[in-house]
Amino acid sequence: MSDKPSVLFVCVHNAGRSQMAAGWLRHLAGDTVEVRSAGSAPAGEVNPAAVEAMREAGIDITDQTPKLLRYETAESSDVIVTMGCGDACPVFPGKRYEDWKLEDPAGKGLDAVRPIRDEIRTRVERLLAELRRSA
Repeated sequence: MSDKPSVLFVCVHNAGRSQMAAGWLRHLAGDTVEVRSAGSAPAGEVNPAAVEAMREAGIDITDQTPKLLRYETAESSDVIVTMGCGDACPVFPGKRYEDWKLEDPAGKGLDAVRPIRDEIRTRVERLLAELRRSA
């Protein structure tokens, strides 16, 4: 790992879980971690309920857009966190992988997305603490 670790969050549509995780990590880590997110089949826009749930927490992800997972992005990331993308996520020897089992917020209202947002925050805080210990 370089001085500044890179973390890639991946889910299918890159519209909900991975965008919220990336938003939390940017917010909590500042510029100490390079944050990336992508999807195996990106949606046209970030889930509006995810945007609103993050706004409630004081984090603005309105400028984010779903991005296609590229081989190069995964290959150059230190940590890859998958969230339900299954076999669509590439595997690279020597990378640190985590698979977070999280409910998909797609099609759900704000009340259903809030607990997903909060669970993601807890997991991001744990990941960030581990990254800081190994730095």
